[in-house]
Amino acid sequence: MSPRRLLLHAGAFAATGPGGDIAGTRGASPDGLFTRDTRHLSTWILTVDGRTPTVLVPARGPGGGAAVLTAVGSRDEPSDWTLFRRQALRHGRLVEHLRITANTGRDTSVTVRLEAAADFADQFELRGDDRQYDKAGAIRTLDLLPGGAAFHYRRGDWHASTTVTASPAPRAEAAGERVALEWTVELPAHGSAEITVHATAVPHGAPAAPAPPATVAEAEEQARREHEAFTEGAPAVPSGHEELGRACRQGLDDLAGLRVPAAGPDGGTVHVPAAGVPWFLTLFGRDSLLTSYFALPYRPGLAEATLPALAATQAAEHDPARIAEPGKIVHEIRHGELAHFRQVPYGRYYGSVDSTPLFLVLLHAHAERTGDLALARRLERQARAAVTWMFDHGGLKERGYLTYRADGHGLLNQNWKDSEGAVCFTDGTQATGDIAVAEAQGYAYDALLRTAALARDAWHDPDWAAELESAAGDLRARFGADFWMADRAFPALALDGAGRRVDALASDAGHLLWSGILDTERGRATGRRLMEDDFFSGWGIRTLAAGQAPYHPLSYHRGSIWPHDNAVIALGLARYGLHGEAAVLARALAGAAAHHDHRLPEVIAGYSRVPGEGPVPYPHSCSPQAWAAATPLALLTAVGARAET
Repeated sequence: MSPRRLLLHAGAFAATGPGGDIAGTRGASPDGLFTRDTRHLSTWILTVDGRTPTVLVPARGPGGGAAVLTAVGSRDEPSDWTLFRRQALRHGRLVEHLRITANTGRDTSVTVRLEAAADFADQFELRGDDRQYDKAGAIRTLDLLPGGAAFHYRRGDWHASTTVTASPAPRAEAAGERVALEWTVELPAHGSAEITVHATAVPHGAPAAPAPPATVAEAEEQARREHEAFTEGAPAVPSGHEELGRACRQGLDDLAGLRVPAAGPDGGTVHVPAAGVPWFLTLFGRDSLLTSYFALPYRPGLAEATLPALAATQAAEHDPARIAEPGKIVHEIRHGELAHFRQVPYGRYYGSVDSTPLFLVLLHAHAERTGDLALARRLERQARAAVTWMFDHGGLKERGYLTYRADGHGLLNQNWKDSEGAVCFTDGTQATGDIAVAEAQGYAYDALLRTAALARDAWHDPDWAAELESAAGDLRARFGADFWMADRAFPALALDGAGRRVDALASDAGHLLWSGILDTERGRATGRRLMEDDFFSGWGIRTLAAGQAPYHPLSYHRGSIWPHDNAVIALGLARYGLHGEAAVLARALAGAAAHHDHRLPEVIAGYSRVPGEGPVPYPHSCSPQAWAAATPLALLTAVGARAET
């Protein structure tokens, strides 16, 4: 596939080819103009005099200047014209500026043609897994307008549209579901002409947004100001970690663009870190919480947006179709057509065992880091409901652990390793029944202790604080007895529904260091074990240790390397005093980022590091992706812990 250009703003993105075109691709890296899980432009193809121009200079990222296009020419017969194509995205509007310049000393006439179409495909249709969805009654219309055209898609109460307008006004001609906009441009000798085109997405159910700018220059200036406001003041980096510093700066760049609007509990708008592009540009409980935690020492505003947004979507009643139970924190929010008609369960989906304790962890961490208890006091009701969920519905009271059961219509696994087969025994068999994954128990332990601190300091409820601390102590003792595999000196990945230890050696053990549920001896032994060669590839720690039957270096969760997973582990290594190991891990990941222009991918293949070769990217990674973008910040915190101690 040709390299793509990505424009990103406020929950919308435009993915184009290097010359600015959109061809309507599907699969791992679809192109188009997207907002709220719907593709609002599926064709956007420019021709001059009936031919596709040659890309002399490809378009770069946001603010990266124009794509420079010419006719096919030769050394002796160069192109008579050059076209400079600039694009920007703001509030769901793709703004395009075309400047055509004559290269000769004679008058020149060219025909510029732009073909556009909008298929309004739901992102779940584009993934390349050949799933088919019934869309009976759907109606597409194309209306020609003075100076452009409007595409509409209706199905029942669902309505989405895209309007294309241009100045100067073009000739517009409809051909099936496409429209062709055409201009005859007269260029004087060495003169130029300009065309501005807008493609404005109007998604179903979207709240009112600010009026988008009319020109590329205005859009780029707004983007520059927003970007600088977020990224200004890069964190200081310890000596010897210069590559990590560059990864931190790139991570902040990516986080600036990944923020999407969401509603808080009082109805106001906050801007939260979405999970990633292209598939997850929306609020995700676990992803947004961990991203905000990683960035907390440097950008506390992310936590100050994420926590209210998740409080606003906290479940208030039982809904088995969405795995919703009172007090549970949402897994993901979707706005697309298929979610609207419940053809996929993810409109507001609660299939996550760990978002709820992580909500409590971040709530206390924010108060602890900032010294400001106002947010914790504001969200006291939601925090108490989250604790109640952990005991009454999550499994702490009935079974002693947070557990989940496979959702046949949604996620089989409901921890961060949510792919089928990820929670497995050493022979590769998937655990079944009510599953208690190790890391979720660590999060629960940490959440109980942190909420106890809030109960005592912010809510003035010392009796409840004592109850929570007692429950945390009991959970820690129970966990040590039930999960520790003495013969392997390592924690089990999970307990299955029959209480058997799920014995695959997995990276989840490193999360137990972050939460502090292991005693010092076992924690340090676990941390050192994770740095041995079957786990540590040289680029990072594998999700599953090599040499086991289910290990596969290109598997999503059974042998690949996830930077955010490694960030949690690095914080845990530092917590247990394994500062040398944390520094090795931080340098490995910073080195991997350096091979990708200092941007960490969501996932890296599990192959061992070989001199002269770079890390192998996982073929279906999101990029940019929020918790990968925030990983360098967490690594910076981990390596900085040595200086603090």
